[in-house]
Amino acid sequence: MNNPLINLVNISKSYGDHTVIENLNLYIKENEFLTLLGPSGCGKTTILRMIGGFENPTKGDIFFLNQRINDLPPYKRQINTVFQKYALFPHLNVFENIAFGLKIKKLPKKTIEEKVKQMLAIVGLEGLEKRDVESLSGGQQQRIAIARSLVNEPKVLLLDEPLGALDLKLRKEMQIELKNMQKKLGITFVYVTHDQEEALTMSDTIVVMDKGKIQQIGTPTDIYNEPKNAFVADFIGESNIISGIMHNDYDVSFGGNRFKCIDKGFRENEEVDVVVRPEDIQIVKEQEGMLQGVVQSVIFKGVHYEMEVDSNGYSWKIHSTDMVPVGNRVGINIGPEAIHIMGKKR
Repeated sequence: MNNPLINLVNISKSYGDHTVIENLNLYIKENEFLTLLGPSGCGKTTILRMIGGFENPTKGDIFFLNQRINDLPPYKRQINTVFQKYALFPHLNVFENIAFGLKIKKLPKKTIEEKVKQMLAIVGLEGLEKRDVESLSGGQQQRIAIARSLVNEPKVLLLDEPLGALDLKLRKEMQIELKNMQKKLGITFVYVTHDQEEALTMSDTIVVMDKGKIQQIGTPTDIYNEPKNAFVADFIGESNIISGIMHNDYDVSFGGNRFKCIDKGFRENEEVDVVVRPEDIQIVKEQEGMLQGVVQSVIFKGVHYEMEVDSNGYSWKIHSTDMVPVGNRVGINIGPEAIHIMGKKR
């Protein structure tokens, strides 16, 4: 079982009259890859900066291994940070950049050489020790920034959108490498991104945020398949969200028809929001469908077609490997497992 590492208790952060974080509680386990996910301005980077010691909470306490660290400066915390702007020293070569923190600690020269060599192997940059950092690609510079942070053997590595400046192909490669690195080193990673796919790919735990508040905490599978509210459902992947009536357990109406579902525990005839992912909808012949509609648009997305189908005044977004031309009438089938019921947000 993972041990407690970081605990944020009743944290609020304000700048003058503007509240960025409001009464937030968050618990981070040892050896966990935890991602703070949300739109710009939701407060995720502010949380990262408070954990790192670059900002102080207006209210509340931050605990590290059960010790309150609110007043501890960044350099005294067992926490290092990698920013999107790598902030490498241009006048130092690769080896000197990575060794910088070790030299400040006045470690023996042989120890420094061994640690830097080991770290170069971990980030896949062996043989580049003497290279000028400005002659390297963005991906290589990012690896040096990570190596420089990890060589000091912190208990926690904070990463603030570190892949944001990389192109798509390199970003996807680095997602896998970062996850492997975290598992290999057994260090807690706290990662900030607004990229849903990145969060789903890399994380053990995702914390979805909006307007300074946590909307949901869970595994990538939980967050995707069981969103707690319409914001999470809409922000994590694409969703069809439609109003419905939950008649009884496992029995719901929406879109002009009645469906079996796997949800229970709602009041009789309660108004609900129904979430259906586009990839979980089946297009069939018109007469075989539980709903009927007309294809309004078709976009080829590479692995699938994205179609908009109008049915009873609602536009369904559907992902399918089979294309149906615009103007055709189709049937829509939605299985019980594809239907997720949420209480209406009042």
